[in-house]
Amino acid sequence: MKINDSRIEDVCDFVGGSQPPKSEFINTPKEGYVRLIQTRDYKTDAFPTYIPANSTKKFCDANDIMIGRYGPPIFQICRGLSGAYNVALLKAKPKNCIDREYLYYFLKQDAVFQYVDKLSARTGGQTGVDLVSLNKYPIRLPEDIRDQQRLVSVLSALDAKIDCNNRINAELEAMAKALYDYWFVQFDFPFDFVQSRLDEGGKPYKSSGGKMVYNPILKREIPTGWRAGTLNDLGQIVGGSTPSTKKPDNFTAEGTPWITPNDLSGNQGNKFITRGAQDVSDAGLQDASLKKYPAGTVLLSSRAPIGYMAIARTELTTNQGFKSFISTNGYSTAFIYYTVKNSLKAITQYASGSTFKEVSAMVLKTVKISLPASDVVEQFTNIVTPIFKRQDLLEQENQQLTQLRDWLLPMLMNGQVTVT
Repeated sequence: MKINDSRIEDVCDFVGGSQPPKSEFINTPKEGYVRLIQTRDYKTDAFPTYIPANSTKKFCDANDIMIGRYGPPIFQICRGLSGAYNVALLKAKPKNCIDREYLYYFLKQDAVFQYVDKLSARTGGQTGVDLVSLNKYPIRLPEDIRDQQRLVSVLSALDAKIDCNNRINAELEAMAKALYDYWFVQFDFPFDFVQSRLDEGGKPYKSSGGKMVYNPILKREIPTGWRAGTLNDLGQIVGGSTPSTKKPDNFTAEGTPWITPNDLSGNQGNKFITRGAQDVSDAGLQDASLKKYPAGTVLLSSRAPIGYMAIARTELTTNQGFKSFISTNGYSTAFIYYTVKNSLKAITQYASGSTFKEVSAMVLKTVKISLPASDVVEQFTNIVTPIFKRQDLLEQENQQLTQLRDWLLPMLMNGQVTVT
């Protein structure tokens, strides 16, 4: 296999996006409009923006290699969306000498990120990609496109398995969430009206004429035997803190996992979390008066941003950017998770703060919810627990596949590993 030593500028061109005026933005699809792709859209589909199709000439499709120009984090390598793209994104257009997938994986290397991050420039208060430096980055490139394709086939096979697991988990999540909505939002849990008890083979409670009682606190009807409460009734609500960063001994490579909202931002698409970017030592726990929270604790980011959620896979602790729920009142992790998730709109509305919005413990005592009869929660938990366990296993498998892919990636790119 013949290898050519080149530079990035020899194998691809970078094309910047455009920035139409905000006065043209709308938030719903409309004929004659196209999606304006922004860096945030590759993490969440919650805030789509559309612009007139004739207001830009810069478009991308789902297969294009897109790069986030500004940070943090800088130099995100993205793909999967179609539309116009704004100035915060670059399109990497491969030349004839390089396979698109080979370029995609080459740019995703940690070594390339570290190089770009180190030489990036600050523009308007933001860190931006220095294109001059990026173009000079060396690349070792198999001359034959077929050799390039053989190398990346190993990586793409791993990514295909990761994607398959993600799709399975998304389907499992839709099933569990639909069951929660059916039972606790629509009040159509299965009920045997002859025996007057919950029954898997029973009829949907409310739709079949089950007795509903008006609750003046909630200002709506709820099933008889249920009561009004607040999120505070779900369990013990705990916060966190940050050990002094001036004391290096407060942090360690292998201590107690310490989670920040940034860790949850990077964990999107997963339900569970094991650890974040840093662990704290025993000295750090003592320095910040941190408490360890048990596996099954439901984490809710309470500031910058509000509303990211995860379930603790193991014992861990957090910084002050959380209000987390420990099951102490008989409600299961699954029920707490979906009840909090179902209340996010109200939580966000109650958040306050002049510099940035923040959720206080008082806010969580304000958000009203209906509290079901214990047998309904127990039966729901019995049904969704196997779903949660399956999701957890698939997420852990994906972590192992990702580690394997990231380990192989630089060796395939620099010729240490070949594929025949």
